[in-house]
Amino acid sequence: MHIYNLRRQKPVLVTMPTNPSRIVVTDGFHITQPVELRYRQQTAYFDVVCAVDNDVLVGGLIFMLMFFSMGATSGVFVLQLFSMLPLIYILFLYYIKRKAFIQIRPA
Repeated sequence: MHIYNLRRQKPVLVTMPTNPSRIVVTDGFHITQPVELRYRQQTAYFDVVCAVDNDVLVGGLIFMLMFFSMGATSGVFVLQLFSMLPLIYILFLYYIKRKAFIQIRPA
């Protein structure tokens, strides 16, 4: 077993002793499902990404602000409750769907 530190925008060279090989990514709390890598060429590129990327965060923030402001100005409490849905979704991914929070994707 080998541990490699990932740095932002810097590639990590990992030698795979066998074909197929298995790889797992973790941040200490979240852990991915083992991914079996079958490769034909010497070099394969993968991205380690988060399920909650910047687009999801910005979209959730806009959704929250929009529904909260509509609920605050109209007095409809249900709209204010709907503004919490993005936060509940992110917390659901973070705590309940821990294996899907960090993902390994082909580059």
